[in-house]
Amino acid sequence: MYGGGNVFETMKATALADEDPILLAAFEARIDRGEKIEPTDWMPQLYRKQLIRMIEQHAHSEIIGSLPEGTWITRAPGFKRKLALMAKVQDEVGHAQLLYSAAETLGKPREEMITDLINGKSKYSNIFNYPAFTWADSCFISWLVDAGAIVNQIANSKGSYGPYCRALERICAEESFHLKYGHHCVIHLATGTKTQREMMQAAVNRWWAPMMHFFGPSDKISVHSEILMKWKVKMASNDECRQQFLDMYVPKIWELGLTVPDENLKKNTVTGEWEFTEPDWEEFKRVINGDGPCNAERIAVRRTAEERGRWVREALLAPKAKYVAPLA
Repeated sequence: MYGGGNVFETMKATALADEDPILLAAFEARIDRGEKIEPTDWMPQLYRKQLIRMIEQHAHSEIIGSLPEGTWITRAPGFKRKLALMAKVQDEVGHAQLLYSAAETLGKPREEMITDLINGKSKYSNIFNYPAFTWADSCFISWLVDAGAIVNQIANSKGSYGPYCRALERICAEESFHLKYGHHCVIHLATGTKTQREMMQAAVNRWWAPMMHFFGPSDKISVHSEILMKWKVKMASNDECRQQFLDMYVPKIWELGLTVPDENLKKNTVTGEWEFTEPDWEEFKRVINGDGPCNAERIAVRRTAEERGRWVREALLAPKAKYVAPLA
């Protein structure tokens, strides 16, 4: 995940060494013209590999991301909140299905993607490896984590790979409803009783550091961003997305009377950019490599779901066989 320009140049040169230079030039000319690349079109293997990595990580994040919120469905305050949260979680799982389908167009079977997730080979967003202790934590996720996701996804929906862009367009439409739901939940707590306000502030304090990690490593240390942006898989860098999020949502947080737990956070009046405490990238690296507060728990849930659903998949593949559903 970490490295500099030399690492990138070495990776790129090695990966593209065997590609036909004429085909590669034609491919890059198409991208420069703003054309979409479709599954049957010629593409460099590095483009295919990076797309698979990025899209399946996004799909995994939708699946894993539904877990901390899903635990609050039965505990959400009131029937309407329960119904809304249930619908939101259902949407997130649906987004994963769209993304797995987009990744499959590149040649990697969905079963292999799920296996790689469970075995720890494939990654997912760091932020979902933190616990949702309170209802306010769930509200933070619904508003600000989804807001960060929309910043990323709206930009990338204008990218170069057709199936991914079309999936993102549909996902962003649904995420806009999630954002409104989350914002409403946060407003209710931030303008409620003293206990409710304190609970919401505590959630902001807990989740701010993971939120700053959410957009990925600083552009200075990210290995993948340069090639992804060159080929318009990503349409904005990690730091650009982080700045856009801060620009859009820090004022909204302050409007609600909440504070951000970073004494260095301020907008530079000359550059127009936000200044903030540099995120702890060692923590980011540790969590993404499996050593976060909830990594083991999240993967255990997915492993159990996969094992319990095996009989259904086998029955569908062999419909004439006699299967009896396990009791547990």
